[in-house]
Amino acid sequence: MVSDFYYPNFGGVENHVYYLSQCLLKLDHKEVVVTHAYGNRTGVRYMTNGLKVYYVPWRPFYNQSTFPTLYGVLPIIRKILIRERITVVHGHQTFSTLCHDALLHARIMGYKVVFTDHSLHGFGDVGSIHMNKVMQFTLADVSQAICVSHTSKENTVLRSGLATEKVFVIPNAVDPAMFKPALEHPSGSEIVIVVISRLVYRKGADLLVEVIPEVCQLHPNVRFIIGGDEPKRVRLEEMREKHSLFYQVELLGAVPHAQVRSVLTSGHIFLTCSLTEAFCMAVLEAASCGLLTVSTRVGGVPEVLPDDMIVLAEPEPGDIVLAIQKAINMLPKIDPQVMHNRMRDLYNCHDVAKRTEIVYDRALMCPNQSLLESLSRYLTCGAWAGKLFCLVMILSFLASSGTVADDIEEVPDCCSLLVVPHTILVFFIYIFKLEVKHFQLLLYLSYPYPQSWGIRFHGSSFFSTFSVGSCDVCRI
Repeated sequence: MVSDFYYPNFGGVENHVYYLSQCLLKLDHKEVVVTHAYGNRTGVRYMTNGLKVYYVPWRPFYNQSTFPTLYGVLPIIRKILIRERITVVHGHQTFSTLCHDALLHARIMGYKVVFTDHSLHGFGDVGSIHMNKVMQFTLADVSQAICVSHTSKENTVLRSGLATEKVFVIPNAVDPAMFKPALEHPSGSEIVIVVISRLVYRKGADLLVEVIPEVCQLHPNVRFIIGGDEPKRVRLEEMREKHSLFYQVELLGAVPHAQVRSVLTSGHIFLTCSLTEAFCMAVLEAASCGLLTVSTRVGGVPEVLPDDMIVLAEPEPGDIVLAIQKAINMLPKIDPQVMHNRMRDLYNCHDVAKRTEIVYDRALMCPNQSLLESLSRYLTCGAWAGKLFCLVMILSFLASSGTVADDIEEVPDCCSLLVVPHTILVFFIYIFKLEVKHFQLLLYLSYPYPQSWGIRFHGSSFFSTFSVGSCDVCRI
């Protein structure tokens, strides 16, 4: 798995990569995640069930994406692919430059590559035009592709020129154990509407500014809880002061992912006003917590939930207000536990992993191609762009073949034994609230390993990890 978007950053792509990797591990596959460094989180880390994560020493340049270097990541990507004996490289998200670089180099090295697109993009603005050309370059020689909705598939095929038979639709999934309804549903005459989103233009923050005062005027018993901390928060604060809605509108700021469930379960209705969405993981999380959803009818959102679990509206303030009124009238018929059970059956992480496994098998069945056959695909990307792309790939081929692969030592399977006691010990930490120093002592007692390997510990929460610093076996 390769993407710029991964933990400790939080979002739909990050959650999908983590849960998919965990489920594939349970299907007896070897999984390795490659992402860029986050602060002091660099090097090799192990997560739950022994998931190995490479935080390569690249810093984010813009919106958590690394600076596009083309050949800068080639040495470390090549070394990881050979050391870990990778067979399929799976990249995630169009905006991830690390994903694009890794897929290009992996393909020229002869690996099978799969790409998952998580977003929708336009065709008219300058940014979209350039991004679509880059995507056309990356997907020109991809083995298979995955989209999260049928709308996203249509958008991806139009932007990249990829053959439709190479694109599969596999939705994202949510872990139902992480998003359970509250034991006691919020009672009383007050109706709480929850909004958890990045407060930016694309997520409909401007629509929210116009909708909230009108809803509060029509329904004095309605209260809004808004989580998010982006540039448009200033407009929401100005709206709250202008209309004196300090009691009815609560701004939480950025909500840590561990607290998302507690915020969702405090409400009755979940509202999203996005102007474009390929799938919207937030809708799944809210529905799994038993909330009735009100959403704009954009992108792949109409495909996510059945009609009795979501109320759709056009991205206009008046239509959204009417949809909220309709949702308020539907609330007496909503049973949060029944909704949670339906979501558990509709979106299952293990089902998503099995469907992804089929795509991997299809990718492995694709015939191997020579360099000339690959270059012929890149030539179709444009009169001038095609020649430029061919030059880039020829240089990548020369750079990757210029070093000897025999000098790279493969990781032995015995390294996985280091993480066997980890999950059990983290469970003890979670239950007994042990400190990090106690965790170190427990691991020393439970599994004797040479201290010269330099194992370091990070945190004492359920998602704590440890990394190998100077281990001759595990370091790059």
